[in-house]
Amino acid sequence: MTKILLKGGRVIDPGNEIDQLADVLIEDGKIAQIGVGIDAGTADIFNVAGKVVAPGLIDIHCHLRDPGFPEREDFKSGTRAAARGGFTTLIAMPNTNPVCDHPVVAEYVLAKSKREGIVNVLPFGAITKGQKGEELVPFVDLVEAGCVAFSDDGQPVTNSGLMRQALIIAKAINKVLAVHCEDRTITGEGVINDGEISRRLGIKGIPYTSEAVMVARDILLAEETGSQVHICHVGCARSVELVREGKKRGIAVSGEVIPHYLNTTEEDMQTLEGRFKIKPPFGSKRDQEALKEGLVDGTLEVIATDHAPYTITEKQRDFVKEAPFGLIGLETALGVVLTEMVHSGLLTLPAAIAKMTCNPARLLGLNKGTLGIGQDADVVVIDPDLEWQVDVNQGASKSRNCPQHGRWLKGRAVMTIVGGRIVMQDGKLLA
Repeated sequence: MTKILLKGGRVIDPGNEIDQLADVLIEDGKIAQIGVGIDAGTADIFNVAGKVVAPGLIDIHCHLRDPGFPEREDFKSGTRAAARGGFTTLIAMPNTNPVCDHPVVAEYVLAKSKREGIVNVLPFGAITKGQKGEELVPFVDLVEAGCVAFSDDGQPVTNSGLMRQALIIAKAINKVLAVHCEDRTITGEGVINDGEISRRLGIKGIPYTSEAVMVARDILLAEETGSQVHICHVGCARSVELVREGKKRGIAVSGEVIPHYLNTTEEDMQTLEGRFKIKPPFGSKRDQEALKEGLVDGTLEVIATDHAPYTITEKQRDFVKEAPFGLIGLETALGVVLTEMVHSGLLTLPAAIAKMTCNPARLLGLNKGTLGIGQDADVVVIDPDLEWQVDVNQGASKSRNCPQHGRWLKGRAVMTIVGGRIVMQDGKLLA
């Protein structure tokens, strides 16, 4: 395998507390050396002065739609979108057809993603069979088949007794449950955030309590069982407060922010475009500020994309009654985070990178997310000052349902390396 020398960049590896100007040598698919003035030997040399060299980004919440929905996304298109965004590892949600609730499906995801994909893909197992909330999956069998965590994704586990039992099992096997918090009896026919905009548009709103009530329940269950629970796509200020309060009480609760929520609010819903329809719904400016505060103070330690592709036809259906909830974000996530959190001065660059590398890796127990010597050479090179305009029509994903379309962002991945192999350089896919 070709030796690669990344020369003269700012090496940021939060997991190993590294932030310095240095060279990075990659050999035999591993990180071989980090230091100043490394002898290149026969290596291919890339001058990355003025750029940032960091561990490849990890997305612990994305949808690749295979098996079952190849018209929306597949391993080929999804992993290429990931490479363009600087992601080297994806954890695929189980809401496929069939649902990833059986070892055979997990094995399929691992095998096919390896054949067709260009970044690492690992599967989530469902919490309940068919994501129906009625019967628990065979957790141990799924772990043995390769599942790294469990989630019913967009389906809340409404049966509290069943959720409690799942948390007890997850603790016994040292795995994390990632939960979608929604009380459907409160959501009802709601479509966007319940507030001034929903009333002005005459559209049924979703009250914040739809999310917050279930966040509170799952934190209480985690406290009682001593288990770890991860709150997916936190959307409202009250949920941030609940996670913060839980952490103060010593409960093993974590939470994630989706980058779209950092620069999009209910105000953007007035156009009624399908590319803004998401659950939980985009909230108020105060909700957005609370999410940013949660990232700053460590209440929310992970940034994930919730990349959820749909076809153009699906998203162009009637906004209120038919268009599905879900947006894509693998190619824009890093740019949004750098623009809204780093260039704004709210987070340091190392702190932001930690939330997309070592923090998610540590949460799920992955041997990823750092530039440790001997580790797999999963690396991203970032130009933090590159200004670019988002054009979804130039993206690698099959889908176009992105709220960032047309916006200007500052900061972008310019090289992605997976296992010592360059798969993306200057926006061009090399694999």
